[in-house]
Amino acid sequence: MCGILAVLGCSDDSQAKRVRVLELSRRLKHRGPDWSGLHQFGDCFLAHQRLAVIDPASGDQPLYNEDKTMVVTVNGEIYNHEDLRKRLSNHKFRTGSDCEVIAHLYEEYGDSFVDMLDGMFSFVLLDTRDSSFIAARDAIGITPLYIGWGLDGSVWISSEMKGLNDDCEHFEVSPPGCLYSSKEGGYKRWYNPTWYSETIPSLPYDPLALRKAFENAVIKRLMTDVPFGVLLSGGLDSSLVAAVTARHLAGTKAAEQWGTQLHSFCVGLEGSPDLLAARKVADYLGTVHHEFHFTVQDGIDAIEDVIYHIETYDVTTIRASIPMFLMARKIKSLGVKMVISGEGSDELFGGYLYFHKAPNKEEFHRETCRKIKALHQYDCLRANKATSAWGLEVRVPFLDKEFIKVAMSIDPEYKMIKPDMGRIEKWVLRKAFDDEENPYLPKHILYRQKEQFSDGVGYSWIDGLKAHAAEHVTDKMMQNAQHIYPHNTPATKEAYCYRMIFERFFPQNSARMTVPGGPSVACSTAKAIEWDAQWSNNLDPSGRAALGVHSSAYDPLLPTSSAIGNAPAKVVNKKPRMVEVGTPGLAIST
Repeated sequence: MCGILAVLGCSDDSQAKRVRVLELSRRLKHRGPDWSGLHQFGDCFLAHQRLAVIDPASGDQPLYNEDKTMVVTVNGEIYNHEDLRKRLSNHKFRTGSDCEVIAHLYEEYGDSFVDMLDGMFSFVLLDTRDSSFIAARDAIGITPLYIGWGLDGSVWISSEMKGLNDDCEHFEVSPPGCLYSSKEGGYKRWYNPTWYSETIPSLPYDPLALRKAFENAVIKRLMTDVPFGVLLSGGLDSSLVAAVTARHLAGTKAAEQWGTQLHSFCVGLEGSPDLLAARKVADYLGTVHHEFHFTVQDGIDAIEDVIYHIETYDVTTIRASIPMFLMARKIKSLGVKMVISGEGSDELFGGYLYFHKAPNKEEFHRETCRKIKALHQYDCLRANKATSAWGLEVRVPFLDKEFIKVAMSIDPEYKMIKPDMGRIEKWVLRKAFDDEENPYLPKHILYRQKEQFSDGVGYSWIDGLKAHAAEHVTDKMMQNAQHIYPHNTPATKEAYCYRMIFERFFPQNSARMTVPGGPSVACSTAKAIEWDAQWSNNLDPSGRAALGVHSSAYDPLLPTSSAIGNAPAKVVNKKPRMVEVGTPGLAIST
């Protein structure tokens, strides 16, 4: 991931303004610690903080077309850039960067080219011929993007809110799958899949087609010029990512550079469910496994840093972001710059435990649509910003455009959870990879019940956060909560605690409006609470709140430990060893 900042039409081309843009761009340096660049054209500024993953030597940004009339700053990865270069054979490329195709595509096709991009991206492109510009965000919103407006008529666009919040009269989240055009003065949607209208699909379930689509999604994300690995919690989604990556790594350009030995990473409290399950998966796949432990106190100490970086006060997101934030720092310290992760599967296949109560296939499908549309405010935001805080890029194959198309075309009757028929949550995905002759995963992992990340790292994690909040937020403070915070009023002491920290960093009304609200149980949308009358009295984002669904705290097929669920008094990492990763002279400490 990189950090982009654009200030456009600010009616000020002075050196002082340039210095101010540079100052604000430096707020995004954690996203791109490798290099920085700034292009000024009159009163328009395009700044970039680079994380060098593709073509580290020459791919610095901003990027240009041949005569530099098109200037672009990009955050993301364009996986089909080599194919696009072939279509642009009449153009001359200066770098090997995957993002350079954007400037040439605009010159060739205008703003209609965005749907041709296969990847995750946010970008701003300035056409210096008429000082017009466009800004676009990927289909699901894997990469973050904010847009703001200044009193002087300027438009500000930034990867994170902290790049523009002090200088804009108003700012907001830039919607996924949309393009902002200065010529039209607003947005138009470039991503219009059939599922977006929530039309109920009717295609029969084809397990081999689903498997092939996911394998393709993983393979294209092996495009890298730097060391990489996979995040492995031991749950179904991350385990499938690891299994497919391990199976197809050999023969790729990444393997030629870094070797065929896959590295995997997991975080948790001592003895947590995820650590135990991940270890089994890593042993089965033969990965070089890195296990990171943290204590409840470690997590509490990181709360303020996490809220500053992820820019939200949503309880569910913060609970899951803290362990990921701590893990990302450890991963980056090993010299790794890119990881592949399993976000998005639960939204596509109804994997959250509350989907057990879906009343019919129509409502099941509509809820998955609602969840996917909101991903940019929750899991995508968490995965991107918690890792980018340490200059680590995360890629998410479940949110591949083509894979989503296949997954969301399946008749939702096949996705329905029916225990009497042996169908647990995400049955269609599990069945697709249940290969008796050449198994991807052990059965007990392939059919392990869903754990939310914030639960799986250790059940005392959430309890510890609640206890911490109770020490700092009084009953009297809660009585006045609706007057202090009339918008998205905190309903719990934990929510109040996070809100206080958020408002200290981001006091603007525009900032608090970027965070979604409304009631939720076990990560449901507000609409899905109607599925069970009892849920309205048990509104907690934890997966365990789906009463009567979670079979037990721990998978009986996993080894037991007296330490499970308890925060250790002291964290001790595995004894370091050096692991060769395929290039002479390069080793990663584990």
